[in-house]
Amino acid sequence: MKNQPLQSNKQTGFTLVEMALVLVVIGLILGAVSIGKDLQRSSEYNKVKQKFVDQWEQAYNQYYMRTGVVVGDSLSTPTFAVNAAGEFTKDNQKTTTVSQFLGLNTGGDYSQIDEPPRLCQGQNIDQYAQRRENSTENLHSYFDALGIRMPAGRAEGREDRYVYLDTNGNPQEIQVCFQWNKPNSNSGSGNVMVIAGLTPDLARMLDEMIDGQINAAEGRFREQATTPQVSWSFTNKDSQASTTASTASGFTDEAQVKIVTAHYKMNQ
Repeated sequence: MKNQPLQSNKQTGFTLVEMALVLVVIGLILGAVSIGKDLQRSSEYNKVKQKFVDQWEQAYNQYYMRTGVVVGDSLSTPTFAVNAAGEFTKDNQKTTTVSQFLGLNTGGDYSQIDEPPRLCQGQNIDQYAQRRENSTENLHSYFDALGIRMPAGRAEGREDRYVYLDTNGNPQEIQVCFQWNKPNSNSGSGNVMVIAGLTPDLARMLDEMIDGQINAAEGRFREQATTPQVSWSFTNKDSQASTTASTASGFTDEAQVKIVTAHYKMNQ
């Protein structure tokens, strides 16, 4: 009678080394996906800077080089304040900033001058409670009159707008305006580009690109806020429904990210 072969009691399965290798591979794949998303977002933010913000700054500078005054200023009596020649209403009276500048004696206190409205193209999207009223002047008409090419923007006639996706994949719209800030303004004095519709991540990246560091209260690129702090007011974990900076609790992946407004100081 033949002996029956002995059955092996050895169990088949993964060894600890094999399991470790599998976990390493999974980690590498997840890391590659995460890095890919970060690179894609950085690429999109760079595009906002190079193809929109930088080109609007160039258009602004070209206007100054061709006319000797900033956009919206008086050609005959320059004040070097954006939109100073535009009429606006104060106490039910039509007035201009030019007349106020001329009314000051040498060494007058410019912080007492009424700031002219923002120079925009249509209703701006800034939700800041104390935002300045829009001017009735047309931003595009100034550049069109001199044949200065504006950024492509969102579409013909909407060159002041730019659309991008936030970190949750929801569309956000940026709008550019220009304005003059009186001395001692929290977001910087002088002529600034007002950039509304920035997610906090995008604002921080632009801040670092322009100023070399992230500081919402200092440098050429600052947050428009009652009292700007070093850190930007919100993060990409705050939704549009947020009124104050919060933790991630209550924030969903479907929520539209909170936006902020920045002031970018111009050279003239």
